[in-house]
Amino acid sequence: MNNRFYRISSENFWNYTVEMGESDLFIKSHTNKEESIKKCVENLRGDIKRYIRRRRDFLVSLKPLEMDEEAPQIVKEMIKYTQIVGVGPMAAVAGAIAEFVGKTIMDDEEYIIENGGDIFLKLNKQPKIAVFAGSSPSSGLMVKLKEDILPYGICTSSATVGPSLSLGKTDACIVISHSAILSDALATRIGNMVKNEGDIKKGLDFAQSIDGILGCVIVMGSKTGIWGNIEISS
Repeated sequence: MNNRFYRISSENFWNYTVEMGESDLFIKSHTNKEESIKKCVENLRGDIKRYIRRRRDFLVSLKPLEMDEEAPQIVKEMIKYTQIVGVGPMAAVAGAIAEFVGKTIMDDEEYIIENGGDIFLKLNKQPKIAVFAGSSPSSGLMVKLKEDILPYGICTSSATVGPSLSLGKTDACIVISHSAILSDALATRIGNMVKNEGDIKKGLDFAQSIDGILGCVIVMGSKTGIWGNIEISS
C-alpha cells in the first residue's frame, strides 16, 4: 500500500514526517507530535541497534530466532510474531516501529502512521485503503475494512515495488490484522511463498491458518486473490 493517497491534507489532521536512518514515517494526527515521535523512534532504533551488536543473527537471519527474555520489548515483539509465521525478525521491523510509535505516543486520538509502506492506524470510521501493485491491473483497487475493533496493522510485501527483500514474485501481498508487527511478518512470509499464480491460493490458505489475521490480498499480474472480512471495490 504505497501510493500514499492518505498524505492528502484532511480536516482536523496534521500531516508530518519523521525520517531517521532507514525509518521513514509519515504521520496524520489531530495534534502535531513530531518531536515526541522523533525521540520515540530514536529510542526504538537504539534498542534494536544495541541488540544487533549483541546478537548479529537478529539482523541477518531469514529464519525465526529463539526468544530472548532479556531483549528490549520491541525486539521481543519482533521475535514473537516472526516465530509465529516463520521468517527472520527483521522482516517485521518497519511494522514494529510504526506500532510502537502509535501505542507509545498517540494515546486515544485518531492517527495514521506509515513506515515505508507499512501502516498502523486508528480512525473513528472504517478505513478504506488503496492497493498499489505496480503495473498490475489491480493497482487502484480499494480495500474496505469491516471490523470495528481498533487499531489496524496493514502491511505489504512486494517483489516488484520498493526496496524490501522478497523471495517470491508478487506485485503486492497485503495483510491486515490488529498488529502491524504480525501483518508485516506475515506479508513477508506469504510474499516469499507466492512464486507463480498457482501459489496464490496457498498464500491465502496460510493467512487463514494464522490466528488474528483479518484479511489478505495477493496480487500477481492480472490475478488477484482475496480472503477475509474485507470488501473490495474498484
